[in-house]
Amino acid sequence: MTHLGHYPEGSRHLLMGNEAIVRGALEAGVRMAAGYPGTPSSEIIENLAAISKDPSLHLYVEWSVNEKVALEVASSASFAGLKTMAVMKQPGLNVAADYLLHLSGSGVRGAMVLVSADDPGALSSVNEGETRHYAKLMEIPLLEPGDFQEAKDMTRWAFELSDAIRNVVLVRTVTRLSHASGTVIMGRVPENDKQAFFKHDGFIIDPNEGVVMSPPVEYKHGEQHRKLKQAESLFENSPFNTYTGPDTPELLIITSSICSLYSREAVHMLGLESRVGILKIGTTYPLPRQLMKKHMAACDRIFFVEEVLPFLEEEVKIIAAECAADIGVKTFFGKKNGSLPMVGEMNPDKVIAALSKIMDTAMPQRDAAYAARAGAVAFGGSPHREATFCPGCPHRASFFTLNTALSMDNRNGFVCGDIGCYSMGVLPAGFSTLKTLHAMGSGTGVASGFGKLSKFGMDQPVLSVCGDSTFFHSAMPPLVNAIHNSSDMTLVVLDNSGTAMTGFQPHPGIERDAMGDTAATIDIPAVCRAMGAEVRVCDPFDLHHSRETLLELIGRKGVSVLVLKQGCALSPEKKSSRRYDMRVDETICAGESCGCNRMCTRVFACPGLVWDKEKTKARIDDVTCAGCGFCADICPRGAIVKKEVA
Repeated sequence: MTHLGHYPEGSRHLLMGNEAIVRGALEAGVRMAAGYPGTPSSEIIENLAAISKDPSLHLYVEWSVNEKVALEVASSASFAGLKTMAVMKQPGLNVAADYLLHLSGSGVRGAMVLVSADDPGALSSVNEGETRHYAKLMEIPLLEPGDFQEAKDMTRWAFELSDAIRNVVLVRTVTRLSHASGTVIMGRVPENDKQAFFKHDGFIIDPNEGVVMSPPVEYKHGEQHRKLKQAESLFENSPFNTYTGPDTPELLIITSSICSLYSREAVHMLGLESRVGILKIGTTYPLPRQLMKKHMAACDRIFFVEEVLPFLEEEVKIIAAECAADIGVKTFFGKKNGSLPMVGEMNPDKVIAALSKIMDTAMPQRDAAYAARAGAVAFGGSPHREATFCPGCPHRASFFTLNTALSMDNRNGFVCGDIGCYSMGVLPAGFSTLKTLHAMGSGTGVASGFGKLSKFGMDQPVLSVCGDSTFFHSAMPPLVNAIHNSSDMTLVVLDNSGTAMTGFQPHPGIERDAMGDTAATIDIPAVCRAMGAEVRVCDPFDLHHSRETLLELIGRKGVSVLVLKQGCALSPEKKSSRRYDMRVDETICAGESCGCNRMCTRVFACPGLVWDKEKTKARIDDVTCAGCGFCADICPRGAIVKKEVA
């Protein structure tokens, strides 16, 4: 069990950025936390859930069905006077945005912090959309920690800020901060068993005892702007805004978040400490005007280092334009003038290259021998392998079935997809089966629309896929829509019994909750039947039955659902266990002369199947094989043999 709740005050510990955020929340006295799993945010709720049973911490933690619900659940604790937190990754804030617009208007009672973990470079996402603009859109304060100590201290202070202005505060972290580690000095975790009580009998617009709602606009919106002004005033003297460098630098770097570390490294590598100043902003919105004005007045050239979009750059330029009479005309460098790329993750090399050009300074040269060795290790030390499903992954079997069934149907049918491990269905790993790929649940929504196009002559079979967690997150509403509007489509639920992509977090179809307690389960097939769909359940490792069932369903009119249920091979329940011992009978395998075009190793391409170049035969990699047995069904000669493990 994690010790995050019991590290003594003043002690120093190596913490991941997400762990530091958790410790900061505990030091603030958080009582409720809710979220939806998504890399790089997942460890925040995971760590809080791990200590939720500690009676001294008075915690309730849950994985909610989606991010909007997580924000709603967390806000309830705030309305009852408790300190609370909602956690999600960057696309999740899009899901929560509807409620956030109302919540920012109504304000909160107990302190409430919203943590959004962005993923510049889309390292574990399908987009790198960032959340800073939501602070401006929703008119709430935005904080950005720049290192691991700040991740803790700023999270704690975010609760204090929320308490002071009575509104939600947005804290933005990024992958390289969330998942890297650094030394953090602990503060005190308070003892607090405050009673929750929702006051609702006061005057209707009383913010503390009346109805919690966003209208009337004139009063509430005015209050929201007053809170922002209050936050801006507090930001003027915030310890999270720091300056290092000469009093009158030749160039001022304005930066935030993890980019502040890249900026410091670049200045140090180029030996520019006496010429370049770094203004690290932790309170990104609203910007402290007087602080910005003071530092811009001391320098004529300004360089912005941030990721992804030029949010900080644009906000500072507005202040510079409004204060031009006092601070003079400035020359700006950043994303807008092409000094730094407008997309992708930032890193020290990009900052060093831009800074050396701006300051007309030679870049440090990497030792040629070292560069050669590094290249050999990076590109020559391991065999190249395309992105693929894990050995024994039920999704590979499911997509093989989908692909072959649609080929046999021969009506040019197609599959709409969304986000999860199964997104790789768009790649050769999934036999290029997916033909649309957007947000969670959108595959079913798009398929619902396609399924109404028969009136325009469209007669192609329309399918969608979603995972079991995605089904509860956002596939149920479009399924309702499809059934209600008599769409012709088949939803295939790839049920691998957990939120596998982010670490097997539970969802409403699992018998436990985030804190490990027994929970009521929601049966996916029963829900679909109750909605009015024709439903079948198959094991994706049973190729023939799954394929025949799918062919039956896509020949029907109306909405049908096929649940392909098989646990993830890496799940705690199945890991290190095999159903079958697999082998290739070399006397039967004809290799490249078979005529199957090496179906097993080239097409199906499970990592547990290996092409033996010397023998020109397929073989099983006993170390990698998960023993699912599916490959035995795809060999046309029956050369792959499975034996059930006793």
